[in-house]
Amino acid sequence: MWRCLRAARDLTPLADRTAAIRPRAILCFATVRNEMLRLPQFLDHYRRLGVTAFLIVDNASTDGTGGFLRDQPDVSLWHAAGSYRAARFGMTWLGALLFRYGHGHWCLTVDADELLVYPDWDRRPLPELTAHLDAVGRPAMGAMMLDLYPRGPLDRAEAGPQAPLTERLPWFDPSPYRCREVAPKRNRILHGGVRERVFFPRDPDRGPTLNKLPLVRWNRRYVYVNSTHSLLPPRLNDEYDGPGDPRLSGVLLHGKFLPDSPARASEELVRRQHFVAPQDYRGYHAAIAEAPTLWHEGSVRYEGWRQLLDLGLMGAGQWHPGDG
Repeated sequence: MWRCLRAARDLTPLADRTAAIRPRAILCFATVRNEMLRLPQFLDHYRRLGVTAFLIVDNASTDGTGGFLRDQPDVSLWHAAGSYRAARFGMTWLGALLFRYGHGHWCLTVDADELLVYPDWDRRPLPELTAHLDAVGRPAMGAMMLDLYPRGPLDRAEAGPQAPLTERLPWFDPSPYRCREVAPKRNRILHGGVRERVFFPRDPDRGPTLNKLPLVRWNRRYVYVNSTHSLLPPRLNDEYDGPGDPRLSGVLLHGKFLPDSPARASEELVRRQHFVAPQDYRGYHAAIAEAPTLWHEGSVRYEGWRQLLDLGLMGAGQWHPGDG
């Protein structure tokens, strides 16, 4: 938390519309860099869900991201020129904003390539969802990050830039996934899925962590520890046990593997801003840079939230979804 408070000095406001935030507003926080391929759908999706204010840190984008966001009437934007990795992958910057603006609000903290879905999301927006979580006494809702990919090479999406993410990247791995609890913070670590299958078959525990706690009724005593994978105080990590947890949860549809992913992986070989020990993941980024095909015979085509519920990749709890 002290690192987060100090990080406020590293943020330069470019468009501050926080005075318009109302007491019951649902806020969305994100750190971005060169995300123009994803931002229009990102904003449209979360506006549809009921987000009324976006608080975004731009980490020195060069593709027009900053100008685009500055022109959005519901976006407050800050510039951060420092190291993404040194800022705990952007979380110290977002921690400063959460501390100042998030207290008392339901806050959604996500990446630009993550679209949250949950049972009945297309008919029951976030204000209804968060009212339900308040009613059942839950301070947070967990979600699994589900990697989507095309049938062919990674540099070829299956639909054009204006199509929904699930048409551009319509495939995913339905299993296997495994989740374990880690002391002393009681955080969970969820592994599995396509990236483990393709890139880490011999060392699966080096694969990406897929569990997140993106939706939290924020308190300034809270702080994210490792991206949105874990929180303090530790009791918050008990709110999600991964796939198979019967409580209400969501899925973050992950658009990492759009056609720019090979170029971004090549850039990461030089920037070294992802992972705690980036030198250990050079092979991973080099493999993505080759634009491999991730599809295999066990891949499943995305059909909607009901499919994810039936597969056990999200739960409904007492939410009682309809027949979407």
